[in-house]
Amino acid sequence: MWQALYDELRPRGLEIVTVALDTGGAEIVRPWIEAAKPEHPSLIDQAHVVDELFGIVNVPSGVWIDEKGTIVRPPETAYPARPDYQDREIPPHASPREVAQITEVKKLRTEAETYLFALRDWVEHGARSRFVLAPEEVLRRSRPRPAEEARAAAHFELGQHLHRLDLREQAVHHFREAYRLQPDNWTYKRQAWNLLPPDQHPLDVYGGDWLTDVRKIGAENYYPPLEM
Repeated sequence: MWQALYDELRPRGLEIVTVALDTGGAEIVRPWIEAAKPEHPSLIDQAHVVDELFGIVNVPSGVWIDEKGTIVRPPETAYPARPDYQDREIPPHASPREVAQITEVKKLRTEAETYLFALRDWVEHGARSRFVLAPEEVLRRSRPRPAEEARAAAHFELGQHLHRLDLREQAVHHFREAYRLQPDNWTYKRQAWNLLPPDQHPLDVYGGDWLTDVRKIGAENYYPPLEM
């Protein structure tokens, strides 16, 4: 989806940079990048620096940065097109859990048309676009970092470091703390879940998984509404 948008808008001045957030690094992410065949910069953030600096708690998120390097829209849900998974049919032999997951996914709020309209307007009108935010509004919409979230970030970083050292049990302890201190950070959750070995289920280790946690908050709240 991003490559198609790049093909459309790059001639009019838009540069797209995609960043994969994954502690597994190139070994895990490379197949996805190669399958997408991007012609735009496609980076891998193994240390999750981007989400820490910008306050990103879910993906996909987009940040608009103008020609001067100024953020004119902070992180927000960024779908450049309606995702295929929302139109996925339930397979005839799907398990009850698969049926439940597909059902919840279809309820997610993605607002691709709204986001794409605003992005095209920015490309067309630049700083005059009505979707460009004043600096004080960018600050208002940017996530603050209270003490609990700062501690969550520290635990998450420690968890990654210990995982890379193959100290998995110690890593789980810190991931669990990050999970507890900032329960709305889906980037932390997904990463911790994905680093578990195949014989361990997130629900057993962390007391939650995607389906369980989404049901708790309601699928319609997984992505906040765009504030355009």
